[in-house]
This record gives sequence, C-alpha cells and structure tokens, in this order.
Amino acid sequence: MSGTVTILYFAALRERVGRGREVVPFGDMPTVRALLEARRREDAGFNDAFSGPGQVRVAVNKVLADFSTPLHAGDEVAFFPPMTGG
Repeated sequence: MSGTVTILYFAALRERVGRGREVVPFGDMPTVRALLEARRREDAGFNDAFSGPGQVRVAVNKVLADFSTPLHAGDEVAFFPPMTGG
C-alpha cells in the first residue's frame, strides 16, 4: 500500500526523539504498535522515548487510541506523555 503517515511528538517525547513532526511512508504498518516498532528499528532514539508501558499515550486522527488501533495511509498519529488533571 502506498501513501504516508504523519507522526506528531509532544512534550518530552518531542525532545527525546529530536523532532516534533515527521512524515513516513505507510508501508507495512497495520497498527500503531507496528508503526512504533518500525520507528524503533530505524532510529535508536525511540527506545528511550518509548521505553515503558504507560509512558506514552496515542491519538489517531485526533481521537484517543491505543497501540492496537489500525492505521491507514494518510492517518495522523500523535504520541504524548500521560496527562494529569488538577
């Protein structure tokens, strides 16, 4: 499948991966988890940024999602640290 996926990084994640936004070829990434694993293989900086469960939240097309959410070419995936209220 052709196309791209836009990835946004917020807060400390942006600092750890060294960018706030990137566009990557869609390729063989049927889920958010597959996208993240592909990025980890391509860039070692992702291992620190995405090191533990519960350390990262995700939204797909501006809707809160989880790592099993399916992806499609043209999607926007946003990663951000957990938020607290107050």
